[in-house]
This record gives sequence, structure tokens and C-alpha cells, in this order.
Amino acid sequence: MFRDRHHAGKLLAEALRDRIVGGGWVVLGLPRGGVVVGAEVARALGLPLDVIVTRKIGAPGNPEYAIGAVDADGVVTLGAYPMADQSYVERAAEAEKAEIARRLAAYRRGRPPFDPAGAHAIVVDDGLATGLTMISAVEYLKRHGAARIVVAVPVSPPETARLLRVRADEVVTLAEPHDFFAVGAFYDDFAQTTDAEVIGLLDELTSADSGA
Repeated sequence: MFRDRHHAGKLLAEALRDRIVGGGWVVLGLPRGGVVVGAEVARALGLPLDVIVTRKIGAPGNPEYAIGAVDADGVVTLGAYPMADQSYVERAAEAEKAEIARRLAAYRRGRPPFDPAGAHAIVVDDGLATGLTMISAVEYLKRHGAARIVVAVPVSPPETARLLRVRADEVVTLAEPHDFFAVGAFYDDFAQTTDAEVIGLLDELTSADSGA
């Protein structure tokens, strides 16, 4: 369906164009792949790009399967079936919070942290599966006073999109297939995004926004 994340971002920008009314908008990408998609949205709509970092908590013995997520404040969001005891979740959350701090320091390169208060945020990822990292991001923005939160993704299972629609102000998707298996199945090229790519995009679009 999508050639790569750049292609998906351009299509997503067109779906968002008529929804962006007034000022105060910012595109927030979830690293790493969501930053690539978000960069195309930011370019097309003439908006600043920033990053919001949440981390998946994987199941015991199956780290790729998300049972929860944690944000930069250390607040944990659990799925409906956590499949782990509290001590496991606490240990995993601490480890992931350390990775969040590492990524924020690497990505910001001395820039001040993004302040969500009063912002109109478009939160972008390259797709949703369980949606837990996106839910964690939405709840973080709500706690920190964002004025409006629009979740924007190329692809999501219908049930995950429904979960987000009761939390965000709006959810924009390009596809909600019932035969969803994995996000990568909807991309011809779903190569892993690197930290260097994320840093380059943030440097480019932050500089462009500031007029530097």
C-alpha cells in the first residue's frame, strides 16, 4: 500500500490538510519510524517537527509483544491483558525510562524540551498495532496541557483506532484493514530507521522553522 515511510507521510499530509485550522500546530513524531512519516507531514503543511518519546513494555519472553508502555514521566499505561506481575512491569518500565532519557538527550542535541501546554499536536507514527505507545503519548500530552491532540497514522487495526478515538480529539488514518497482521506488511520498504536519521530530520526541520 505504501512504498516507504516518506510516501506514507505525504499521503497522510493530504488527509490532514483541511483539518489544520488556525495556529499553534506542531507535528510530533514517535521515534523512530514515526519521525520519518511526521517529517513529511511537517514539510507538506509548513509546520514545525518535534519528537515525543514513549517506549513499549514487552511481554516476558516475548519483548516484541507490547503489554504496556511508559512515558518520559515514568507513567505506565497497561494493555487489557498485561500478562506480567507488577514487579516485572516496574523493572521493565525503569529500563525503558532510561532509554527514553537517552533518546531525548541524543535527539534534542541541547535544544530545550518541547512544552505541550496549549499546543495543537499532530502525533504521528508509521502505524499502530496494539496502540499502547500512542495511547501513552496521548495521555502524556493531556497531562501536560495540550489544547488539541490529533493522532495521525497511515495504518491501524480498526479496534486500535477505536481505542484512540476515545482518548484523542481526532484520529486520522489512511487504512484500517480488518486483516491486519503487522504494520510492516503494508509497506514495500519498512527498513529500520536509525537514530542518525531521526537526528538529521529534527535538525533540518527545527532549523527551517526557526529561520536558521
